[in-house]
Amino acid sequence: MKISYNWLKQYIETDLPPAKLAELLTGCGLEVESMEEFHSVKGGLKGVVTAEVLSCIKHPNSDHLTLTKVSTGQGDPLDIVCGAPNVAPGQKVAVALVGTTLYFNEQELILKKTKIRGEISEGMICAEDELGLGKDHSGILVLPADTPIGLPASEYFAVEHDWTFTIGLTPNRVDAASHFGVARDVAAVINNFGRSEPLGSGRVRAVLPDVSGFGQDNDKLVIDISIADPVACPRYTGLTVTGVKVADSPAWLKNRILATGLRPINNIVDITNFILLELGQPLHAFDADQISGRKVIIRKYPKGTKFTTLDEVERELGSDDLMICSESEPMCIAGVFGGIKSGVTAQTTSVFLESAYFDPVHIRKTARHHGLSTDASFRFERGADFNITVYAIKRAALLIKEIAGGEISSPVIDVYPRPIEPAKVNLPWFSLDRLIGKKLNRDVVKDILTDLGMQLNTSYADSDEGLVIVVPSYKVDVTRDVDVIEEVLRIYGYNNIDILPEVRSSLSYTKKPDPDKVQNTVSDYLSANGFNEIMNNSLSRSVYYDHNPELPVEACVRILNPISRDLDVMRQTLLFGCLESVINNMNRKSANLKLYEFGTVYRIFSGSEDPVKGYHEETRMAIVLTGRSSAENWNSGTGDANWFELKGYLQAIFRKLGIIPASDRPGSRISQKPFSGFIYAGGVDYLVNDKPVGKAGILSKAILKTFDIRQDVYYAEFNWTEILSLAPVKETICRELPKFPEVRRDLALLLEEEVKFEDIEHLAYQTEKKLLRQVGLFDVYEGEQLGKGKKSYALSFILRDEEKTLTDKEIDKCMDRLANEFIKKLKAQVR
Repeated sequence: MKISYNWLKQYIETDLPPAKLAELLTGCGLEVESMEEFHSVKGGLKGVVTAEVLSCIKHPNSDHLTLTKVSTGQGDPLDIVCGAPNVAPGQKVAVALVGTTLYFNEQELILKKTKIRGEISEGMICAEDELGLGKDHSGILVLPADTPIGLPASEYFAVEHDWTFTIGLTPNRVDAASHFGVARDVAAVINNFGRSEPLGSGRVRAVLPDVSGFGQDNDKLVIDISIADPVACPRYTGLTVTGVKVADSPAWLKNRILATGLRPINNIVDITNFILLELGQPLHAFDADQISGRKVIIRKYPKGTKFTTLDEVERELGSDDLMICSESEPMCIAGVFGGIKSGVTAQTTSVFLESAYFDPVHIRKTARHHGLSTDASFRFERGADFNITVYAIKRAALLIKEIAGGEISSPVIDVYPRPIEPAKVNLPWFSLDRLIGKKLNRDVVKDILTDLGMQLNTSYADSDEGLVIVVPSYKVDVTRDVDVIEEVLRIYGYNNIDILPEVRSSLSYTKKPDPDKVQNTVSDYLSANGFNEIMNNSLSRSVYYDHNPELPVEACVRILNPISRDLDVMRQTLLFGCLESVINNMNRKSANLKLYEFGTVYRIFSGSEDPVKGYHEETRMAIVLTGRSSAENWNSGTGDANWFELKGYLQAIFRKLGIIPASDRPGSRISQKPFSGFIYAGGVDYLVNDKPVGKAGILSKAILKTFDIRQDVYYAEFNWTEILSLAPVKETICRELPKFPEVRRDLALLLEEEVKFEDIEHLAYQTEKKLLRQVGLFDVYEGEQLGKGKKSYALSFILRDEEKTLTDKEIDKCMDRLANEFIKKLKAQVR
């Protein structure tokens, strides 16, 4: 939100420089993200002065150029080459001196002393469009004959100089979404800081413009107002102004609109925008002649009704969309966007002004439903001031009479069927002191609250116990004592709270293993191996889950008020966020990816009697591999990512966590089961006591096609909570290195096709528990020579005795025992 420094000073008397004011605004919770200089004419006409043309002669080397001598009132006359056909001696003109920057045709032009066709030119006699004062380029701008020379053009043309603050407004501070709201905070801050640091003379107060001159002129055009839905529209105020002339706004109004980043349209629309920016109250102006039946009805239309908005887009109304209607048709989406038929045009002569208070929930839902975000909806959906509607409409009516002429042709019609009571908050002094950590002077607190517009009532039995505060209607976020304390603290100044020299802390116990430390351990390992961590939005698209048998859309946790149609459910899996990251990188020519993510997923189980217990969330870990695993090199293979690489990383993680023993000895509580399905074309289901804890494999083409990914993607996703529960709770134990050598023996086995290496490994460790240290698979062969359904495994076995060096006899005995077990239980043949 942009705030004008000059505009702000119309409500408070202060001579604080812009930089100091920005510091105070940031200190009171209105963070100034940037501060920019503003001129009503781009560049501020710096370096441009009024001058007089002394003489003109034909350029010797050009038929259309003129050599002029120009006096700026200082020093010698300037030689300027001019190409305008209307230049003549005795003219008063605007001259841009050497070094001046002009902004012409959206381009920046820096003037230099130069030669044009062999003649020196020491400046430029400017046309209207070259100065940014208009669009005329037919000749130079000729000023009145009595114009003094040497006058800065910015002074002559009354160019306004201003500063604009860009404020990062938090969602709860809609009371500061206007110039007057910011001025109110500034006044409170100046008064508070003035106690210790002089910021001006005496107390300051933000003052609203006077509307006591408002009065009804006649009853020519009275429009009846009725509210069919008082819940969605608790208050609606309107009046009519006839005989207006729609035209351009005066310069002062245009400058106010431009300084805040908006575009002037016409005097009527600009006045409604001015009130919005001044008071934070959105107004809407209708062409009164387009209101059939002279009736305005606030109601809802049936779902699916077609309505064309000001941007000429035909929209389908939702069942909760509140509409401002005439007797025969809808005219405006209430609080969000106007209709194309009822807006103010150059032919408008009568205006119906709307100043209303709409229910924030209805406005928010409507704005999200239509994908619209307007200045009006921004304020209404956060909670506008329900007590300012009448003042705002009077202020607007007076400005219309002043700028566009006309007469107020109806009374102020204020339909307010159920008046809203202001909130009352009890503020115990002990709560204030406890939360702030410092006992503030009670008079200081009262002054701060009064400056913020709060009414104080000492209706406690003992006034020393606290205050009862009546909260003003524009402070929609203040409903509890802690909210009031926050208001006091931000004005008093966080930097004014003393930092105690002692440190107060309590002993805390963290369960072992520490989840954060374990996660960091895994993250460090993956990052050290070339992975990049990603963090995706927990909100996802419901279309990802349509027709997905493994992740049904019915299990999605839906968002009641989604910020967009593309983010309407909570994610059931990390998969789709990861694939969005993959295609996003691929579209930027980065196709070789190693990614991982830790995140929470959400599901709802239908049929649960308790709706709260029906919801489930868990933390998961995802790993993604796609593209090449290593940089392209002349002496290496393709190096493409594959299933075994992904499995290797998973096994390394399990070993690091102690789930799989580092020696590959039996003890792993995770078993594997091959599978395939809709999401995975093939992979492994990881089980603990027959309960799935994760999946890993190659993603199916159907899933990849959804994201337009044309290369293989290997993906693993695990229930991180379950993985943590498997990590043993024990201290790291160090052992001395083996004293005796290990021995390797190889064995070639002919096996049935369904026998897995895991079966061989498990049987080997069961058979030889003392000497066997490691089992490896270094070759696999399948071919017609072996017979149908057969395969050959070449296995390595590492043997070592902790107490002595093994003899050949002991080694042979061990290998014979292993071979016999393979023959007996796996029906293997030793080759």
